[in-house]
Amino acid sequence: MQTTHAKYNIGQVVRHRERPFRGVVFDVDPIFANSDDWYDSLPEEGRPHRDQPFYHLLAETGEDFYIAYVSEQNLEADRSGEPVGHPDLPDLFGDMHDGIYALQVQLN
Repeated sequence: MQTTHAKYNIGQVVRHRERPFRGVVFDVDPIFANSDDWYDSLPEEGRPHRDQPFYHLLAETGEDFYIAYVSEQNLEADRSGEPVGHPDLPDLFGDMHDGIYALQVQLN
């Protein structure tokens, strides 16, 4: 069995490498843990490997806010220092310091 270590942390601001959105990590799956239907709906040529961390993000694109599920290979750290404006952010996190939001609730 392969041991997987997540590159990004809960509360860290990240951005997608190819798509125009960024977000705050609020959960991490050590390997793919979504449905097969979701995975199969991705274009085959761009489908990420299942055996890597996948991140749940409070994501934003301009004025649109949503939850995203993204493979580690498609993320990079956001070093802009700009806050994320997702309306659900205050439900989970406090203030941002050095690009990381402080977790305010206990997650499973």
